[in-house]
Amino acid sequence: MTDSREVSRAVSRVLIANRGEIALRVIRACQALRIETVLAVSEADKESLPARLADRTICIGPASATESYLNRSAVIAAALGTGCDALHPGYGFLAESAELAAACGEEGIKFIGPKPEQIHEMGNKIQARILARKYGLPTLPGSEKVHSFEEAAAIAEKVGLPLMMKAAAGGGGRGMKIVRESKDMRSMFASASAEARTAFGDDSLYLERYIANARHIEVQVLGDSHGNVIHLGERDCSMQRRHQKLVEEAPAPDISELLRDEIRQAAVALAKGFGYENAGTVEFIVDQDAGAFYFLEMNTRIQVEHPVTEMITGIDLVQEQLRVARGEVLRFKQSDVHFRGHAIECRINAELPEEGFRPSPGLITEWLPPEGPNIRLDSHCHTGYTVPMFYDSMLGKLIVYGTSREEAVYRMVRALEVFKVSGINTTLAFQHFMISHPEFAAGRVNTHLVEELIPQMLARNAA
Repeated sequence: MTDSREVSRAVSRVLIANRGEIALRVIRACQALRIETVLAVSEADKESLPARLADRTICIGPASATESYLNRSAVIAAALGTGCDALHPGYGFLAESAELAAACGEEGIKFIGPKPEQIHEMGNKIQARILARKYGLPTLPGSEKVHSFEEAAAIAEKVGLPLMMKAAAGGGGRGMKIVRESKDMRSMFASASAEARTAFGDDSLYLERYIANARHIEVQVLGDSHGNVIHLGERDCSMQRRHQKLVEEAPAPDISELLRDEIRQAAVALAKGFGYENAGTVEFIVDQDAGAFYFLEMNTRIQVEHPVTEMITGIDLVQEQLRVARGEVLRFKQSDVHFRGHAIECRINAELPEEGFRPSPGLITEWLPPEGPNIRLDSHCHTGYTVPMFYDSMLGKLIVYGTSREEAVYRMVRALEVFKVSGINTTLAFQHFMISHPEFAAGRVNTHLVEELIPQMLARNAA
């Protein structure tokens, strides 16, 4: 990979290479620091709320993401053409593109994120596991890259079933299969390889032991260019459907303080070990039956769920990203970070749960979100907004804060009840069903709970 040359630390005008709520979120963080914003949009987003609020908007291509938001050349040209000295990629699209980060460096543009080589190292899940072990993090028993079914079958014999097949070149649930019986190995291997090849252009896989009663817990880290790394606590992201997060909360409920501290310190050890810069998230799988945790992956960008961390720490993570990009020393030592209360986030999607969570684009004729103290909504939507069919279905993120988890759960239940959206289908009712469920209220969550609740909700609606 091409080494990026040293660039100016001036950050006075930022190109935001994203859309939707995260584009709006970055605009507001820049405004707070008196930084100019230029928003790169597709033709489908020229009249969006972020486009109206940015200092300037530039169209980079048609509605298709491959011709606009995923077009690295168009993004770089937009930054250069508008005199931007920095670029914020948000999340998704090109946020974890080492090639984009390197191209920014070559053009004298500050990439608001980690170094290209750090993105590259963590982007390959096999290399990430090797690096994690180097810095003392536990990893699940499994394999490095496997190249054939025969090799996978031999490893399965050694590791035992059930096991998980994963794409080496990416995440997000794509190229991921659970193998419970040996008779399914061949078909699962072919399916996972094909899915990985389609999603990432790389069909290589690796295998890991599958944890049946698992929690997904991640740690927010923040590093600067002066060697300082801190954590901002952990988040529980176990409420997932098909490996896609639906509900996140901080701090993680129902774990021992010893385990909590070990997970946090492991994340810092990894980030500090390879000199990580900017915001990042180290993800772990927790075996609830064994009380053990294992490194899963590291996301080298701001996460969708970062608001729950902001709510319990009072630290604006996007502003800190911008400060780090300017070359500033972290403003906080670990001892300066204090955790107060509990926060929960629900992702509100334009989907119809009753029909397999089918996307539901269209015109929003009514948008009446909840308001009040300790309620936050990160969204680009409004009455009269047309949800396009070309992108992810997330409408926004509803976040609540409580002095205790019990208070936060109650506040979220009430907020979901009064949130009114018309014209399109949404997951509001399903989110209400999940948050109201006794298992969630008690903190007895794992990565399978959502899938177990779906048929319960459908049966209730059919009654």
